Amino acid sequence: MNERIAVTPDSTPTEAADLTRAWVEAHVPVAWRTAAAAGGAAAIREVRTRADYEAWYPVFGRSGLVAATWPVAYGGLDASGAVARAIEAELAPFNLGRLNPLGLNLAAPALFAHGSEEQRLRYLPPIVRNEEVWCQLFSEPGAGSDLASLATRAERDGDDWVITGQKVWTTWAHLADYGVLLARTDPDQPKRNGITYFLIDLHQPGVDVRPLRHIGGEVDFNEVFLDEARVPDAQRVGEVGGGWKVAGATLSGERQMVSGAGSGGVDRIGGSGVARLIRRARERSAAGMPGGWSDPVRRQELMRLHSEETIRGWTNQRVRAQLKAGRSPGPESSIGKVHQGELNQRIQLLATDLVGLEGIAWESDAADYGASLPYEVRGMLRSRANTIEGGTTEVNKNILGERVLGLPREPDQFRRSAWRDVPRS
Repeated sequence: MNERIAVTPDSTPTEAADLTRAWVEAHVPVAWRTAAAAGGAAAIREVRTRADYEAWYPVFGRSGLVAATWPVAYGGLDASGAVARAIEAELAPFNLGRLNPLGLNLAAPALFAHGSEEQRLRYLPPIVRNEEVWCQLFSEPGAGSDLASLATRAERDGDDWVITGQKVWTTWAHLADYGVLLARTDPDQPKRNGITYFLIDLHQPGVDVRPLRHIGGEVDFNEVFLDEARVPDAQRVGEVGGGWKVAGATLSGERQMVSGAGSGGVDRIGGSGVARLIRRARERSAAGMPGGWSDPVRRQELMRLHSEETIRGWTNQRVRAQLKAGRSPGPESSIGKVHQGELNQRIQLLATDLVGLEGIAWESDAADYGASLPYEVRGMLRSRANTIEGGTTEVNKNILGERVLGLPREPDQFRRSAWRDVPRS
Protein backbone atom coordinates (compact mmCIF):
# COMPACT_ATOMS: atom_id res chain seq x y z
CA MET A 1 0.00 0.00 0.00
CA ASN A 2 1.32 3.47 -0.90
CA GLU A 3 1.75 5.34 2.37
CA ARG A 4 2.42 8.76 0.85
CA ILE A 5 -0.57 11.10 0.91
CA ALA A 6 -1.72 12.47 -2.44
CA VAL A 7 -1.54 16.14 -1.38
CA THR A 8 0.38 18.23 -3.92
CA PRO A 9 1.59 21.86 -3.91
CA ASP A 10 -1.54 22.70 -5.94
CA SER A 11 -4.01 21.16 -3.45
CA THR A 12 -6.47 23.49 -1.75
CA PRO A 13 -7.00 23.37 2.03
CA THR A 14 -10.35 21.62 1.50
CA GLU A 15 -8.81 19.01 -0.80
CA ALA A 16 -5.93 18.50 1.65
CA ALA A 17 -8.36 18.00 4.54
CA ASP A 18 -10.33 15.40 2.55
CA LEU A 19 -7.16 13.55 1.55
CA THR A 20 -5.88 13.62 5.14
CA ARG A 21 -9.10 12.09 6.45
CA ALA A 22 -8.80 9.35 3.84
CA TRP A 23 -5.15 8.78 4.77
CA VAL A 24 -6.03 8.48 8.47
CA GLU A 25 -8.77 5.97 7.63
CA ALA A 26 -6.34 3.88 5.62
CA HIS A 27 -3.23 4.05 7.79
CA VAL A 28 -3.97 4.91 11.44
CA PRO A 29 -4.79 1.73 13.41
CA VAL A 30 -8.49 1.21 14.14
CA ALA A 31 -7.95 0.96 17.90
CA TRP A 32 -6.30 4.39 17.96
CA ARG A 33 -9.06 5.98 15.91
CA THR A 34 -11.73 4.41 18.10
CA ALA A 35 -10.02 5.67 21.26
CA ALA A 36 -9.65 9.16 19.78
CA ALA A 37 -13.37 9.31 19.09
CA ALA A 38 -14.24 7.99 22.55
CA GLY A 39 -11.90 9.89 24.84
CA GLY A 40 -9.22 11.87 23.06
CA ALA A 41 -5.53 11.80 23.95
CA ALA A 42 -6.02 10.15 27.35
CA ALA A 43 -7.97 7.27 25.79
CA ILE A 44 -5.37 6.90 23.04
CA ARG A 45 -2.63 6.49 25.65
CA GLU A 46 -4.60 3.59 27.13
CA VAL A 47 -4.41 1.58 23.89
CA ARG A 48 -1.15 2.87 22.37
CA THR A 49 2.21 2.45 24.06
CA ARG A 50 5.31 4.42 23.16
CA ALA A 51 6.73 1.27 21.57
CA ASP A 52 3.55 0.85 19.51
CA TYR A 53 3.85 4.40 18.23
CA GLU A 54 7.54 4.10 17.39
CA ALA A 55 6.89 0.88 15.48
CA TRP A 56 4.13 2.53 13.43
CA TYR A 57 5.90 5.88 12.95
CA PRO A 58 7.73 4.98 9.70
CA VAL A 59 4.28 4.95 8.02
CA PHE A 60 3.76 8.54 9.19
CA GLY A 61 7.31 9.48 8.21
CA ARG A 62 6.83 8.29 4.64
CA SER A 63 3.51 10.08 4.25
CA GLY A 64 4.89 13.62 3.87
CA LEU A 65 2.63 14.77 6.73
CA VAL A 66 5.31 15.07 9.42
CA ALA A 67 6.71 18.30 7.93
CA ALA A 68 4.10 19.20 5.34
CA THR A 69 5.53 22.64 4.47
CA TRP A 70 8.98 21.24 3.68
CA PRO A 71 9.84 20.60 0.02
CA VAL A 72 9.03 17.16 -1.33
CA ALA A 73 12.73 16.40 -1.81
CA TYR A 74 13.29 16.84 1.93
CA GLY A 75 10.40 14.61 3.02
CA GLY A 76 7.52 17.10 3.04
CA LEU A 77 4.67 18.04 0.73
CA ASP A 78 5.70 21.58 -0.25
CA ALA A 79 2.34 22.64 1.20
CA SER A 80 1.31 26.23 1.84
CA GLY A 81 0.63 27.45 5.37
CA ALA A 82 -3.12 27.24 4.82
CA VAL A 83 -2.89 23.67 3.55
CA ALA A 84 -0.62 22.67 6.45
CA ARG A 85 -3.12 24.10 8.95
CA ALA A 86 -5.95 22.15 7.32
CA ILE A 87 -3.87 18.98 7.54
CA GLU A 88 -3.02 19.57 11.21
CA ALA A 89 -6.68 20.15 12.06
CA GLU A 90 -7.50 16.69 10.69
CA LEU A 91 -4.56 14.99 12.42
CA ALA A 92 -5.01 16.71 15.79
CA PRO A 93 -7.61 14.31 17.29
CA PHE A 94 -5.25 11.34 16.88
CA ASN A 95 -2.35 12.74 18.93
CA LEU A 96 0.26 12.00 16.25
CA GLY A 97 3.21 13.72 17.90
CA ARG A 98 6.41 14.19 15.92
CA LEU A 99 9.32 12.03 16.95
CA ASN A 100 12.87 13.34 16.58
CA PRO A 101 11.95 16.86 17.78
CA LEU A 102 15.57 17.98 18.10
CA GLY A 103 16.20 17.03 14.50
CA LEU A 104 13.06 18.79 13.30
CA ASN A 105 13.42 21.90 15.47
CA LEU A 106 17.16 22.34 16.03
CA ALA A 107 19.13 20.73 13.21
CA ALA A 108 16.67 21.47 10.41
CA PRO A 109 16.47 25.28 10.87
CA ALA A 110 20.26 25.53 10.64
CA LEU A 111 20.33 23.34 7.53
CA PHE A 112 17.57 25.36 5.88
CA ALA A 113 19.21 28.69 6.66
CA HIS A 114 22.91 27.87 6.23
CA GLY A 115 23.36 24.30 4.94
CA SER A 116 24.25 23.26 1.42
CA GLU A 117 21.74 21.56 -0.85
CA GLU A 118 23.76 18.34 -0.55
CA GLN A 119 23.50 18.52 3.25
CA ARG A 120 19.77 19.16 3.16
CA LEU A 121 19.14 16.24 0.81
CA ARG A 122 21.34 13.97 2.93
CA TYR A 123 20.06 14.80 6.43
CA LEU A 124 16.50 16.18 6.28
CA PRO A 125 14.60 13.13 4.90
CA PRO A 126 15.99 10.76 7.60
CA ILE A 127 15.07 13.35 10.23
CA VAL A 128 11.47 13.37 8.99
CA ARG A 129 11.32 9.57 9.00
CA ASN A 130 12.97 9.36 12.45
CA GLU A 131 15.67 7.14 10.99
CA GLU A 132 18.47 9.32 12.38
CA VAL A 133 17.84 10.87 15.79
CA TRP A 134 19.52 14.16 16.69
CA CYS A 135 20.73 16.06 19.73
CA GLN A 136 22.46 19.39 20.38
CA LEU A 137 26.08 19.63 21.57
CA PHE A 138 26.37 23.26 22.64
CA SER A 139 26.59 23.77 26.43
CA GLU A 140 29.81 23.00 28.30
CA PRO A 141 30.74 22.88 32.01
CA GLY A 142 32.29 26.35 31.70
CA ALA A 143 30.05 27.70 28.93
CA GLY A 144 26.35 27.53 29.66
CA SER A 145 24.75 30.94 29.95
CA ASP A 146 27.80 32.43 28.20
CA LEU A 147 27.76 29.88 25.40
CA ALA A 148 30.13 31.91 23.20
CA SER A 149 32.97 31.23 25.65
CA LEU A 150 32.94 27.50 24.78
CA ALA A 151 36.30 25.73 24.79
CA THR A 152 35.75 22.54 22.73
CA ARG A 153 38.28 22.85 19.93
CA ALA A 154 38.30 21.69 16.33
CA GLU A 155 41.58 21.52 14.41
CA ARG A 156 41.82 21.02 10.64
CA ASP A 157 43.54 17.86 9.41
CA GLY A 158 43.24 17.56 5.66
CA ASP A 159 39.60 16.98 4.75
CA ASP A 160 38.67 16.34 8.40
CA TRP A 161 38.34 18.29 11.62
CA VAL A 162 39.66 16.71 14.83
CA ILE A 163 37.45 17.67 17.77
CA THR A 164 38.30 17.48 21.47
CA GLY A 165 36.34 18.79 24.44
CA GLN A 166 33.37 18.21 26.72
CA LYS A 167 29.67 19.01 26.38
CA VAL A 168 27.03 18.78 29.11
CA TRP A 169 23.24 18.92 29.60
CA THR A 170 22.91 17.31 26.18
CA THR A 171 19.27 16.29 25.95
CA TRP A 172 18.70 12.74 24.64
CA ALA A 173 22.30 12.25 23.51
CA HIS A 174 22.05 8.66 24.79
CA LEU A 175 19.35 8.06 22.17
CA ALA A 176 20.86 10.09 19.34
CA ASP A 177 22.72 9.15 16.16
CA TYR A 178 23.90 12.65 15.23
CA GLY A 179 24.44 15.95 16.96
CA VAL A 180 24.79 19.58 15.96
CA LEU A 181 28.06 20.76 17.50
CA LEU A 182 29.77 24.08 18.15
CA ALA A 183 33.57 24.03 18.42
CA ARG A 184 36.28 26.67 18.52
CA THR A 185 38.37 26.78 15.37
CA ASP A 186 40.29 30.03 15.98
CA PRO A 187 41.19 30.99 19.55
CA ASP A 188 42.83 34.21 18.32
CA GLN A 189 39.48 35.66 17.24
CA PRO A 190 36.93 37.25 19.58
CA LYS A 191 34.86 34.53 21.19
CA ARG A 192 31.86 34.81 18.84
CA ASN A 193 34.00 34.93 15.69
CA GLY A 194 36.15 31.84 16.12
CA ILE A 195 33.37 29.24 16.41
CA THR A 196 32.34 26.77 13.68
CA TYR A 197 29.18 24.64 13.40
CA PHE A 198 29.44 20.90 12.66
CA LEU A 199 27.25 17.82 12.25
CA ILE A 200 28.81 14.91 14.16
CA ASP A 201 28.14 11.17 14.11
CA LEU A 202 27.82 10.07 17.75
CA HIS A 203 28.54 6.40 17.02
CA GLN A 204 32.16 6.96 16.01
CA PRO A 205 35.39 6.46 17.97
CA GLY A 206 36.28 9.37 20.23
CA VAL A 207 32.70 10.07 21.37
CA ASP A 208 31.71 9.00 24.92
CA VAL A 209 28.11 9.66 26.03
CA ARG A 210 27.44 9.43 29.78
CA PRO A 211 23.84 9.75 31.06
CA LEU A 212 22.94 12.11 33.93
CA ARG A 213 20.01 11.01 36.11
CA HIS A 214 17.93 13.89 37.46
CA ILE A 215 15.78 14.31 40.54
CA GLY A 216 12.76 12.58 38.99
CA GLY A 217 14.80 9.42 38.48
CA GLU A 218 14.79 9.72 34.68
CA VAL A 219 17.59 10.23 32.17
CA ASP A 220 17.03 13.16 29.82
CA PHE A 221 20.42 14.84 29.95
CA ASN A 222 23.95 13.61 29.27
CA GLU A 223 27.55 14.69 29.34
CA VAL A 224 29.51 13.98 26.17
CA PHE A 225 33.28 13.66 26.00
CA LEU A 226 35.01 14.20 22.65
CA ASP A 227 38.54 12.81 22.33
CA GLU A 228 39.95 13.52 18.87
CA ALA A 229 36.67 12.66 17.17
CA ARG A 230 36.93 13.21 13.43
CA VAL A 231 34.34 15.12 11.42
CA PRO A 232 34.60 15.51 7.62
CA ASP A 233 34.63 19.07 6.37
CA ALA A 234 31.54 18.12 4.33
CA GLN A 235 29.71 18.04 7.68
CA ARG A 236 30.56 21.67 8.45
CA VAL A 237 27.54 23.99 8.19
CA GLY A 238 28.26 27.57 7.16
CA GLU A 239 31.62 29.26 6.95
CA VAL A 240 34.64 28.44 9.08
CA GLY A 241 34.40 30.84 11.99
CA GLY A 242 30.76 31.58 11.18
CA GLY A 243 29.21 29.09 13.58
CA TRP A 244 27.76 31.67 15.94
CA LYS A 245 25.48 32.94 13.19
CA VAL A 246 24.44 29.39 12.26
CA ALA A 247 23.79 28.60 15.92
CA GLY A 248 21.26 31.44 16.01
CA ALA A 249 18.88 29.42 13.82
CA THR A 250 19.21 26.39 16.12
CA LEU A 251 18.78 28.41 19.31
CA SER A 252 15.72 30.22 17.99
CA GLY A 253 14.20 26.88 17.03
CA GLU A 254 14.99 25.50 20.48
CA ARG A 255 13.31 28.42 22.26
CA GLN A 256 10.23 28.00 20.11
CA MET A 257 10.18 24.25 20.78
CA VAL A 258 10.23 24.69 24.57
CA SER A 259 7.80 27.62 24.70
CA GLY A 260 4.52 25.74 24.16
CA ALA A 261 2.37 23.31 26.10
CA GLY A 262 3.85 19.86 25.92
CA SER A 263 7.07 21.13 24.41
CA GLY A 264 10.45 19.74 25.16
CA GLY A 265 8.98 16.78 27.02
CA VAL A 266 8.11 18.98 29.98
CA ASP A 267 4.30 18.90 30.08
CA ARG A 268 3.60 15.80 32.14
CA ILE A 269 -0.08 16.37 32.75
CA GLY A 270 -1.22 15.81 29.19
CA GLY A 271 -3.06 17.85 26.58
CA SER A 272 -3.81 21.41 27.55
CA GLY A 273 -2.25 21.67 31.01
CA VAL A 274 -4.86 23.90 32.59
CA ALA A 275 -7.79 22.04 31.00
CA ARG A 276 -6.57 18.88 32.72
CA LEU A 277 -6.29 20.75 36.04
CA ILE A 278 -9.84 22.06 35.73
CA ARG A 279 -11.11 18.52 35.26
CA ARG A 280 -9.15 17.38 38.32
CA ALA A 281 -10.51 20.29 40.38
CA ARG A 282 -14.08 19.41 39.41
CA GLU A 283 -13.46 15.78 40.35
CA ARG A 284 -12.27 16.87 43.79
CA SER A 285 -15.37 18.97 44.36
CA ALA A 286 -17.66 16.17 43.14
CA ALA A 287 -16.02 13.87 45.67
CA GLY A 288 -16.57 16.37 48.48
CA MET A 289 -12.86 17.11 48.83
CA PRO A 290 -11.59 20.60 49.73
CA GLY A 291 -9.57 22.81 47.38
CA GLY A 292 -11.50 21.89 44.25
CA TRP A 293 -13.61 23.76 41.70
CA SER A 294 -16.14 24.88 44.32
CA ASP A 295 -13.39 26.87 46.07
CA PRO A 296 -13.47 30.43 44.63
CA VAL A 297 -9.78 30.98 45.33
CA ARG A 298 -8.90 27.78 43.46
CA ARG A 299 -11.12 28.80 40.53
CA GLN A 300 -9.32 32.14 40.39
CA GLU A 301 -5.94 30.38 40.31
CA LEU A 302 -7.08 28.13 37.49
CA MET A 303 -8.55 30.96 35.43
CA ARG A 304 -5.39 33.02 35.83
CA LEU A 305 -3.34 30.10 34.50
CA HIS A 306 -5.86 29.51 31.69
CA SER A 307 -5.59 33.17 30.62
CA GLU A 308 -1.80 33.06 30.62
CA GLU A 309 -1.75 29.78 28.69
CA THR A 310 -4.05 31.28 26.05
CA ILE A 311 -1.92 34.43 25.70
CA ARG A 312 1.21 32.28 25.45
CA GLY A 313 -0.45 30.34 22.63
CA TRP A 314 -1.20 33.53 20.70
CA THR A 315 2.41 34.66 21.09
CA ASN A 316 3.66 31.33 19.78
CA GLN A 317 1.32 31.62 16.80
CA ARG A 318 3.06 34.87 15.82
CA VAL A 319 6.45 33.14 15.93
CA ARG A 320 5.15 30.17 13.92
CA ALA A 321 3.79 32.61 11.34
CA GLN A 322 7.39 33.82 10.89
CA LEU A 323 8.49 30.25 10.20
CA LYS A 324 5.66 29.62 7.74
CA ALA A 325 6.65 32.79 5.89
CA GLY A 326 10.12 31.29 5.41
CA ARG A 327 11.86 33.45 8.04
CA SER A 328 13.82 32.47 11.13
CA PRO A 329 11.75 32.58 14.34
CA GLY A 330 14.18 35.24 15.57
CA PRO A 331 14.62 36.66 19.07
CA GLU A 332 10.85 36.93 19.49
CA SER A 333 10.89 33.21 20.28
CA SER A 334 12.46 34.16 23.62
CA ILE A 335 9.12 35.72 24.66
CA GLY A 336 7.37 32.38 24.71
CA LYS A 337 10.38 30.67 26.30
CA VAL A 338 10.55 33.14 29.19
CA HIS A 339 6.81 32.99 29.81
CA GLN A 340 6.37 29.24 29.40
CA GLY A 341 9.19 28.22 31.72
CA GLU A 342 7.74 29.96 34.75
CA LEU A 343 4.13 29.29 33.72
CA ASN A 344 4.67 25.54 33.42
CA GLN A 345 6.28 25.47 36.86
CA ARG A 346 3.15 27.05 38.36
CA ILE A 347 0.89 24.67 36.43
CA GLN A 348 2.83 21.67 37.66
CA LEU A 349 2.85 22.88 41.26
CA LEU A 350 -0.91 23.29 41.18
CA ALA A 351 -1.27 19.83 39.60
CA THR A 352 0.65 18.36 42.55
CA ASP A 353 -1.47 20.35 45.00
CA LEU A 354 -4.65 18.90 43.48
CA VAL A 355 -3.35 15.37 44.06
CA GLY A 356 -3.57 15.97 47.81
CA LEU A 357 -1.51 14.09 50.37
CA GLU A 358 -0.39 11.56 47.77
CA GLY A 359 1.65 14.41 46.32
CA ILE A 360 3.88 14.70 49.38
CA ALA A 361 4.26 11.06 50.50
CA TRP A 362 4.26 7.72 48.70
CA GLU A 363 5.73 4.27 49.02
CA SER A 364 9.02 3.95 47.20
CA ASP A 365 11.57 1.31 46.37
CA ALA A 366 14.93 3.05 46.51
CA ALA A 367 16.14 0.91 43.62
CA ASP A 368 13.28 2.14 41.43
CA TYR A 369 12.64 5.59 42.84
CA GLY A 370 11.64 7.24 39.57
CA ALA A 371 8.97 4.68 38.68
CA SER A 372 7.30 5.07 42.09
CA LEU A 373 6.79 8.83 41.78
CA PRO A 374 3.19 9.95 41.23
CA TYR A 375 2.68 11.23 37.70
CA GLU A 376 2.04 14.82 38.79
CA VAL A 377 4.99 14.86 41.20
CA ARG A 378 7.35 13.71 38.46
CA GLY A 379 6.08 16.54 36.27
CA MET A 380 6.53 19.08 39.05
CA LEU A 381 10.10 17.97 39.73
CA ARG A 382 10.96 17.95 36.01
CA SER A 383 9.52 21.43 35.54
CA ARG A 384 12.23 22.96 37.76
CA ALA A 385 14.51 22.74 34.72
CA ASN A 386 12.14 24.78 32.53
CA THR A 387 13.70 28.14 33.42
CA ILE A 388 17.21 26.79 32.69
CA GLU A 389 16.99 24.56 29.60
CA GLY A 390 16.88 26.12 26.17
CA GLY A 391 18.72 29.14 27.52
CA THR A 392 18.14 30.44 31.04
CA THR A 393 15.34 32.89 31.72
CA GLU A 394 17.94 35.54 32.58
CA VAL A 395 19.75 35.12 29.24
CA ASN A 396 16.50 35.18 27.31
CA LYS A 397 15.41 38.36 29.07
CA ASN A 398 18.66 39.94 27.92
CA ILE A 399 17.89 38.84 24.35
CA LEU A 400 14.43 40.38 24.58
CA GLY A 401 15.79 43.62 25.98
CA GLU A 402 18.61 44.01 23.47
CA ARG A 403 17.23 42.50 20.26
CA VAL A 404 13.47 42.98 20.56
CA LEU A 405 13.13 46.15 22.67
CA GLY A 406 16.34 47.75 21.38
CA LEU A 407 17.82 48.47 24.80
CA PRO A 408 21.60 48.99 25.17
CA ARG A 409 23.72 45.85 25.36
CA GLU A 410 25.22 44.78 28.64
CA PRO A 411 28.80 46.09 28.98
CA ASP A 412 31.41 43.51 27.98
CA GLN A 413 35.01 44.67 28.30
CA PHE A 414 36.25 41.54 26.52
CA ARG A 415 33.87 41.71 23.55
CA ARG A 416 36.64 42.43 21.03
CA SER A 417 39.41 40.52 22.79
CA ALA A 418 40.83 37.28 21.43
CA TRP A 419 39.13 34.27 23.05
CA ARG A 420 42.43 32.96 24.44
CA ASP A 421 42.84 36.25 26.37
CA VAL A 422 39.38 36.19 28.00
CA PRO A 423 39.34 35.05 31.68
CA ARG A 424 37.36 31.84 32.20
CA SER A 425 36.35 29.86 35.25
